[in-house]
Amino acid sequence: MMNAIAVDTSADSPQLIWTEHPRPRPAAGEVLIKVHATAVNRADLLQARGRYPVPTGASTIMGLEAAGEVVELGEGVEGVDVGDRVCALLTGGGYAEYVTSPASLLLSLPHNLSMDEAAALPEVFYTAFLNLYLEGDLKPGERAMIHAAASGVGTAALQLCALTGNPVIGTASASKLDTILKLGAERAIDRRSENFADVVREWTEGQGVDVILDPVGADYLDANLQSLATGGRLVIIGLLSGASAELSLGRLLMKRLQLKGSVLRSRTLAEKEAITRKFKARVWPHVLSGELRPIIEKILPIEEADEAHRLLATNQTTGKIVLSVTG
Repeated sequence: MMNAIAVDTSADSPQLIWTEHPRPRPAAGEVLIKVHATAVNRADLLQARGRYPVPTGASTIMGLEAAGEVVELGEGVEGVDVGDRVCALLTGGGYAEYVTSPASLLLSLPHNLSMDEAAALPEVFYTAFLNLYLEGDLKPGERAMIHAAASGVGTAALQLCALTGNPVIGTASASKLDTILKLGAERAIDRRSENFADVVREWTEGQGVDVILDPVGADYLDANLQSLATGGRLVIIGLLSGASAELSLGRLLMKRLQLKGSVLRSRTLAEKEAITRKFKARVWPHVLSGELRPIIEKILPIEEADEAHRLLATNQTTGKIVLSVTG
């Protein structure tokens, strides 16, 4: 047995409880990780409230990333040893003392990277990399706009754009504007007091941005299309403001725009392996060198997962909230 977070739905609001669960065993091609830290994502908040269906075959325990130590190898695993320090993108199961992961998705950790830092990396940096460069096809010199730029994904996206030399602009609440400027944004937009389409028009001298990364959805759709340059790409990765909006097909056609929806958790293992190979080649060396680092708002013990969820739900945090599982 092991301890993991369970959701008690008997109260008026879900309660997260650190309690006993069966300990998983690694299947062929998998490893068992003793978890030292995991991190909180908005999908966890939705899952706790029964509003995020768990993909078929995934652990019903929350947690989309973890960092820890390999303690057992499944059949056929090569290139990994017991005792290796790793982090991994998960389909679930990170809010626990132990979790299994395909060996093909592991990222080996340098000793100058703490477990807490490593746990805050996979979900946000994978998401930013995937949607800016693979889905959004962001090319050298092109301009990007990142919505919710002070979020975990947003802070990762800003750092990546700065690293690749792509001019970037970001939206956030007023208290977070200085932070996103420090992370590489050339212009920070107050999402409440400024019209971001007007700011983009001024910033680009009427040309528009080439790629927009948007977790907001419905309320931003029309202004996003206004903000795109001819041939621009809008990648929607979340629906914080809703799932339905009126779409101007005329603007889509005349500007030859591309509108994409993108998720990561439900992708196949083969897709995640392909993303991981590209991530290791293009992004991970810059993590190892210290050029890229996760932005961490707070580190809490796993027993305080309820408080971590409450904090993230306030929308007042910057970067990630990490849950420490063991020393």
